[in-house]
Amino acid sequence: MGSSDTPKIVSDPVRMTAQRISIFPLTGAIIFPSMQLPLHIFEPRYRDLVSDSLARDRKIGMIQPMGQGNQPPLFNVGCLARIHDVEALDDGRYNIILEGVQRFSVISELDVTTSFRQVEAELWDEDEMGETLSLAERASIEIESRRFAEAQGYTVDWAAVSQLDDYSLVNAIAQIAPFDFAAKQALLEARGLSDRADTIVQLMQFFGRHDGSEDRVTLQ
Repeated sequence: MGSSDTPKIVSDPVRMTAQRISIFPLTGAIIFPSMQLPLHIFEPRYRDLVSDSLARDRKIGMIQPMGQGNQPPLFNVGCLARIHDVEALDDGRYNIILEGVQRFSVISELDVTTSFRQVEAELWDEDEMGETLSLAERASIEIESRRFAEAQGYTVDWAAVSQLDDYSLVNAIAQIAPFDFAAKQALLEARGLSDRADTIVQLMQFFGRHDGSEDRVTLQ
């Protein structure tokens, strides 16, 4: 990350003390606290990252890059995750399941000798799991999800979906919906469950107006 791209932190009572985080920059992949994300690890530097994490605290910071290349600038907000389950393959690859721990804001990228990147970041002090949607908000996101899924040709077990608590429903949609990386980042950075649910509804309405062709409008 160049000096001009170094994120700046403003005073905010929801954040905690800074810590060093080893990161996995991956476009389109976001995770929220207590949610899970399966990953197949095959690049040598990220095999190193997983090996190092397993030898220490099993934690990895998931964050989106802002471009392509070997070391593109990073978005300011990511989520710390813990390796919940791991399958080590004979050829050095890994299948892992991450479980989100806490969102964080990047202060600066560190100059390191490891093959993987590391940042200094501040963890958010938050607990959205206790938040709930209003009846209108819950109905709105379920209705719009059905419309979006039908338009995309997805098969969904709606009976199972209806049994999800508000936190799991909103964040599962945020993680798996086929939005572009800018939209995914907006969802990750949204403060509060209601704001994220409202953003999801708006995104589904926006993307639902396009048929998925190559000239499809995105939020990039």
